[in-house]
Amino acid sequence: MLNIPVYKKIFVLFVVLFGLTYALPNFVESEYLPNKKINLGLDLQGGSHLVLKVELADLVARNVENLADDVRRELRDSEKGRLTVRNFKEVRGGVRFNATTEDVALLAIERLKRSVRDAEITRNDLSVTVNYTDDAILQMERNALSQTLEILRNRVDEFGVAEPVIQREGTDRIIIELPGVDDPARAKSVIGRTAQLSFHLVVDGVDASQYVERRPPAGTKILYMQEKQGDQIYSRPILVERRAALTGERLAGASAGYSSQDNAPSIFIDFDRSGSLKFGQVTSKNVGRRLAIILDDIVYSAPNLNEPILGGSAIINGNFSVQETEDLATVLRAGALPAPVAIVEERTIGPSLGADSIAAGKMAIMVGFLFILVVMFAFYRGFGLAANIALMCNVVLILGIMTLLGATLTLPGIAGIVLTMGMAVDANVLIFERIREESKKAKSVSGAIDNGFKGAFSTIMDANVTTLIAAVVLFAIGSGPIKGFALTLSVGIATSMFSAIMITRILVVAWLNKAKPTTLKG
Repeated sequence: MLNIPVYKKIFVLFVVLFGLTYALPNFVESEYLPNKKINLGLDLQGGSHLVLKVELADLVARNVENLADDVRRELRDSEKGRLTVRNFKEVRGGVRFNATTEDVALLAIERLKRSVRDAEITRNDLSVTVNYTDDAILQMERNALSQTLEILRNRVDEFGVAEPVIQREGTDRIIIELPGVDDPARAKSVIGRTAQLSFHLVVDGVDASQYVERRPPAGTKILYMQEKQGDQIYSRPILVERRAALTGERLAGASAGYSSQDNAPSIFIDFDRSGSLKFGQVTSKNVGRRLAIILDDIVYSAPNLNEPILGGSAIINGNFSVQETEDLATVLRAGALPAPVAIVEERTIGPSLGADSIAAGKMAIMVGFLFILVVMFAFYRGFGLAANIALMCNVVLILGIMTLLGATLTLPGIAGIVLTMGMAVDANVLIFERIREESKKAKSVSGAIDNGFKGAFSTIMDANVTTLIAAVVLFAIGSGPIKGFALTLSVGIATSMFSAIMITRILVVAWLNKAKPTTLKG
């Protein structure tokens, strides 16, 4: 007579009840049950699918521009002694200039080695080249892509999207899936905004309009300031120093509110300790001048510095709506993107399509489930009934584990559940057929059942482990829907082995001990 230890029965009962506890909230609501539910993916509840391209070429160009400014400043440093050079121009990955004498060339190289980082300095007679190496540019691009991923995650979290998908694709693209987003235009505005905040001193006493169509003086650039007249918004050119007095990297916080002067929607920003010190130094040295507050190369305000600002706080005023201030505060808190991003692909899935997918998925599961129940009972009678009960427990365990893990269910995930049901039945078929073979060898019923389970175990293990390996690989290198399919398949493999080896065995042994049959029919 076969016996199963009581602790194994208690363990199996505990696992099934545990799975049922977490699976039920997906169908019924009760204060006595956990409040977690399976998250529905983009294809089931609708939302936005975006593919962003990180403009790495713009990043490199901006860094080369900053490098050129650093080199110019070092050569023109009056405290160290101004160095006279000629033919200063930008080249691939850096700048090149000609020194007037060999002594000037040697002195320039000595200074630049101390002040310029991550750049290679080479000399050919009196010609000096300062540029980023290919390895430095590659590392620069890798760092920018990693930083962009992290900032986008922070922005999406601030935006309040549940279970988003944010992952890298290729060398310069990022996929973002936002389930349940009902305002894709606003999502694109928040996620794709560069949000480069900087403070530049205004060059006063100069008519900026004369430089709109020609090159501005060295060390300056033309930007445009938004001004509102009545219901119209106009852009006015303004000349500012090219080098920022302070950047948004030193921000400690940003919030939306209303200006105390005109009660207009504004953005309140606070600097960290280092930023506050720097801001205080800039405003102290430039009392009487104007300081332009620039966001993504747009001048929102250029207040006059009447006195030093030592508190480390500032206000960005502009022609903002309340929603715009909230969105801008969100992207400023998350940080500025190191490089611009462009949306190269966009898909919006409506909730009605997702509802149709859910209905079709439910129908597929129900039809497949019922067909399996009928076939198993028709072929194996009592054993088939035990397999059907184990199959029900298997589905409950899949739903319970996915709910507990906070996994996202997608349409391919539903396909994975249907496939798992077939695999669970396949394991039971292997066991029952092995029991039939053992019973034909004139063994006792209990011996045939025991040998049947033992003999089928290795085959079941081999089949499920190989499938699990494939699922793990799909999850590791796949994306989006492929991951959803791989996840449900992996969970289903584990639960199907548990249900076939443990639950089916307990039920069959319980029948054997109660009915005490002398032969096995069929």
